[in-house]
Formats: sequence, structure tokens, C-alpha cells
Amino acid sequence: MKDMRGKTAFITGGASGLGFAMAEAFGREGMNVMIADIEAEAARAKVEELRARQIRAEWVQVDVTSRDSVRKGAIETIAKFGKVHLVANNAGIGAGGPLGSVPEGDWDWVIDVNLKGVVYGVEVFAPLMESHGEGGHFVNTASMAGLISPAGMEPYCASKFAVVAMSEGWRQQLSPKNIGVSVLCPGLVSTHIYAGRRNRQNAVYGEGDKEFGQADLERQREWMAGGIDPLVVGGRVVEAVKDNDLYILSHVEYERVVRERFDQIMAAFEKSKQSPALSALPTDRRLDVVNIDV
Repeated sequence: MKDMRGKTAFITGGASGLGFAMAEAFGREGMNVMIADIEAEAARAKVEELRARQIRAEWVQVDVTSRDSVRKGAIETIAKFGKVHLVANNAGIGAGGPLGSVPEGDWDWVIDVNLKGVVYGVEVFAPLMESHGEGGHFVNTASMAGLISPAGMEPYCASKFAVVAMSEGWRQQLSPKNIGVSVLCPGLVSTHIYAGRRNRQNAVYGEGDKEFGQADLERQREWMAGGIDPLVVGGRVVEAVKDNDLYILSHVEYERVVRERFDQIMAAFEKSKQSPALSALPTDRRLDVVNIDV
């Protein structure tokens, strides 16, 4: 998608943080922008900001944990703009804690938002992109936590590793249809993801941790404030979409940590080559997985 002018972007979690940064970045490229967010008032306010900058924008309330809600958002976007060319599956929340302390409801919540929300976004919009024949692109927001796994962040990391894996597979499936797929893996960005529990549906997921109070919010707010400006990430996303990159990275300082993880994997391959248990296997076995070029 080299020329974005006049095309339409649908962005979940678009009323704040990385989502709004992408809305601004795509809008500056001449795209129509549909902000999809569970917080209707915030979405309405952000659309007014975009319009003040001469960006054509609309908003729709979408709960990404509901396929029907995502589908209704797609229908409304097509009603407003005619076609959708780019979908940023960006809505996400954080959850974690020591082993055994994470409530079951938090596991369900993070999987429903971070994982299933991306599934619904791709499955709803891919046929619509294919039908208009003008090509398209998906940007799925994962995290650096989709490439490495810090202790205590297992629910979040599990969902983000899944987004990376799904994006790699979907890219292979959608490329012949002129639809690109990128996965965004940022490190710390100055957003309000720490306050995501304000939108947790306790009627669905239970009350969760009642001790999750203001002191913890203040600590996380200070930590997140040390992140990079989301507008910088939004600009990087535009560059990557134009180049049809699979992986979008914004925090190059993590290169060593990611390399160390893959070095351990490669070392495990080398060790297995010397395994007495595996030595009985035929040496001419064909590759079990085909078409794995990403």
C-alpha cells in the first residue's frame, strides 16, 4: 500500500495510545479514519481532534471481544466510507502476576481482547478487502512481549506470542490476494494501557483483584510515562505498511535480548544433532512443515 490517499483505515482501540497515534499517522497520509473503541465518548472526542486537523474521520463503538460487534463496526464503516483498505487490530489490555495469583477471569479477559479480538478483526475484514479487489493491509498489535517473555507477564505474553504466530500464518494466506499483514512489536510506549481495567466487564470475568488500587495505578503510570511517544510508533507503522514489512519494531535496544532467546533455540538444535535418542532416525526425513517462508 504505497499510496494511502483516499483509502480507509479501521482502528480498534483507536481513541487512545497507539491506536490514536496510528489514526493520526494514517490520517496525515490522506486516509479516511474510522476510530473503533469500546469508549464511545472518548472516540467521539478524538474524532473531533482529527477533523480539526482536516482528517476525514468517524467513530463507532466496538467491543472487540464480540464478533458481532466487530461485524457491526465493519458494516458502519462501509456505510460511511464505502470500502476498508487497512485494519489495525490494536485494542489490547495487560494482565499478569505471580504464578497462581492471576484470577481465571483475567486469563479469559486478556485472551478475549488481545487474541480473539485480533481473530475477529482479520476474519471479518479479510473477505471485505478481497471483495473490492483494491488490496489491503492488516496491522496486528502484538508487543516486544510477543518475542520475549518476562516473568510475571505470562497472560499478556501468551496473547501477544499468539498474535505474532497468527500474523505470520495469515500473511502467507493473504499475500496471494494482495493483502499484506504486519505485526507490531513495540517495547514500552507512553500510553494508558495500565488503566485498561476501567473497561473490564466484571459481569463476564468476575470482580478480579479487589486490591488492585490507586497505589498500583500510580506506580504503573510512572513506569509507562518513561516510554517513547506513541506518535513516533505511528510514523514507523506507516513506513512499514508502505514497505509491506512483516515485523514492525520500534525499540531497537531490545535486539540483544531477542537475539539471546533465539541463540538458545539454535543451541538446542545443535544439541539435538548430537542426541543418541535421535540418532536412530533416518537422515533423509523431509521437512514436516511446508510453505513456511514468511
